[in-house]
Amino acid sequence: MKKILSITVALLLASALYAAPKAEIPQAAPKGNGQPPYHVDLKKITLHAVTSNPDKLGAPIGHIAKNRTPITKNWEDLMFLLPADMPDVTGYIRVTVTLKFYDSKNVMLVPFRDSMAMASMIYELDANWRADMGGNTVFKEFNVGGFSGMLHTDRGVRVGLSKNPKALLVQSAQDRTVSYIEVTNIIFHNGDFEFEDEQPESAGPAGT
Repeated sequence: MKKILSITVALLLASALYAAPKAEIPQAAPKGNGQPPYHVDLKKITLHAVTSNPDKLGAPIGHIAKNRTPITKNWEDLMFLLPADMPDVTGYIRVTVTLKFYDSKNVMLVPFRDSMAMASMIYELDANWRADMGGNTVFKEFNVGGFSGMLHTDRGVRVGLSKNPKALLVQSAQDRTVSYIEVTNIIFHNGDFEFEDEQPESAGPAGT
């Protein structure tokens, strides 16, 4: 009898515990600053000439988002300085960059494909531009605009910004049909994967 009573009490306790409201486990707050995506003003980026061996920033070419003189070799550098008056973007956790590609007659090449361009975002202009991710390099993305790339997608690439970056280095890759490259978006966002209104394209035809 005592054994049956003990079992009954145990069952009643178990039922009461099961029926009790479950305590909610607090979820970790999402990273990011909670702000809408920040679109870099492309009218304020500056294309600079670049010399190699050693790497050195040359004279400014203009507030343009597209090279004026045609690309003549693989891995040619296009250094776009970001606006000095950008707000603090260190709270953002993803970056999206979109490019357009043109042939020697300034006709857009479509569809975009792998091996057209590589892009790196860098912190300082007086440090190593060619480093892999980490250190002076925020990200380095191959195949921008192509099937294998992620940088041009709504999701973009994940970053951990310790300070505002200074420049976007775009390099022609192995596709020798590319003569001109245009930056059409630089967006800092928090992983909502949705663009705000597209920024107006600021660069005219090459050579203007």
